Amino acid sequence: MEQRKKNKVVVGFFVFLGFMWLCTVISKSIYASKLPIVSTESAEQKYVEHIVEVDGIVVAGDKDPVTVLSGLRVEKILVQPGDKVEEGDVLFTVDMEDLADIMEEKQTAVAKLQAQIDTILTNQELERQRKELELQRAREDYDALARQQDTLVGRAAEAYSQIEDEIDNKKEEAKKYRNEERMRRQEEEKKKAMEEGKEWNEEEHWDGVDDSEDGIQVDESLLDSLQDAAYAEADAKVQRENAMREAERKVEDSAAPENEDAALEVNRLELSDMQADLSRFQAIKDAGGQIKAKHAGLVTDVLISMGDRTTDSAVMLFADDSVPCQFKALITQEQKKYIGLNDEVSLELDGSSRAKDARISYLSESSSAPGSYEVYIDLPEETGVPGLSGVMTRAESGERHPACVTPMAVHKEGEGGGRAYVYVVKEREGILGMEYYAAQVNVRVLDENESWVAVEGALDGDSVIISSSTIEVKNGDVVRLAGE
Repeated sequence: MEQRKKNKVVVGFFVFLGFMWLCTVISKSIYASKLPIVSTESAEQKYVEHIVEVDGIVVAGDKDPVTVLSGLRVEKILVQPGDKVEEGDVLFTVDMEDLADIMEEKQTAVAKLQAQIDTILTNQELERQRKELELQRAREDYDALARQQDTLVGRAAEAYSQIEDEIDNKKEEAKKYRNEERMRRQEEEKKKAMEEGKEWNEEEHWDGVDDSEDGIQVDESLLDSLQDAAYAEADAKVQRENAMREAERKVEDSAAPENEDAALEVNRLELSDMQADLSRFQAIKDAGGQIKAKHAGLVTDVLISMGDRTTDSAVMLFADDSVPCQFKALITQEQKKYIGLNDEVSLELDGSSRAKDARISYLSESSSAPGSYEVYIDLPEETGVPGLSGVMTRAESGERHPACVTPMAVHKEGEGGGRAYVYVVKEREGILGMEYYAAQVNVRVLDENESWVAVEGALDGDSVIISSSTIEVKNGDVVRLAGE
């Protein structure tokens, strides 16, 4: 009985252990099923090669612009890019009714401008006549004023001369009177001497006629008058000089040319341009509104649309057959690191049996696509036609790096990928035994292409690097290896 009980206890214990084992297996299975499954790789030694492959198009090596009069309304365009045209072929037509309206407006403008020119010429003739009359009168006034001022100066000089003559006469009368008195006294002395019986010597007592003005007194009023006359004469001369200077300036001002006015010349030039435009409009009207090619060529660009009006810029561009074509491609800022001026590339045009070696002949930043660069390759003569597509390829062998991984294994943070890291698989003791987990390792990207990324960091050939995962993995997350 007891033995039977012991057997039951032993059996029950083993049943319990089996049940616990089964529960553990099931728990592990459920836990493992929820873990991210990761694919791994190892760092390899690789050359990081850079291959730039871009599509492009053949363009004309040189283009001739087709220009017409501005303001024409385009009625119908008869060519398109890629068309080969001959001299005299019709490129497009213009609206004839609109052309008639334009010509009528031009004719009205020409008539108005001609009227303005006629008015300016009439006014200039009237102004010329007025200037001649003004100059004539200024000269007459000058002559009249000269006569008047000469008369005034002459009168002042005559007044001075008269007073001076009067003073001289007074002096002559005084001298005459003095000499007469001297002779009278001598006669009296002679008579008295004879009466007294004295001897009289004529030579001894004769002193001759005294012509000097010594002792002659002139009336003060006459001297004052003479001084006043001298002042008056001087004032008259100064007044004449000032008056004649002013009159001479008026003559000079009247004879001076007028300021130049460019209005007439400007209007004449504008009229000439309008008449030339009107002649060209008339030529288009005579041609039935057809704009024709002036020479043969290949149409590369049509820069107008039906219903638009032409401008001063080109309406079309023709390829110059005498200049070889070029291959044009657009590359990014990143691609420009591996393509430079004069670099050798491989070029394959559509329809060619094989690629040909070529060289970059021009490289500059694109004005139409900022941040991109335009690349031009000169093609040999008779190679390609404008509009033909092609592929340019440039391969540059990089350096050999000891640690290269696939791009999917590298994670980048920050603008421009400033910080980079990878996840490596490591082991640790978990609640259910040994488990795998993802550990973040910071790296520095040295170089990269579409297939490989060269990194530098705490990696070696034994590092198991996570390249992909079924769900997002973070640092420290438990993972399950693919295939286990």
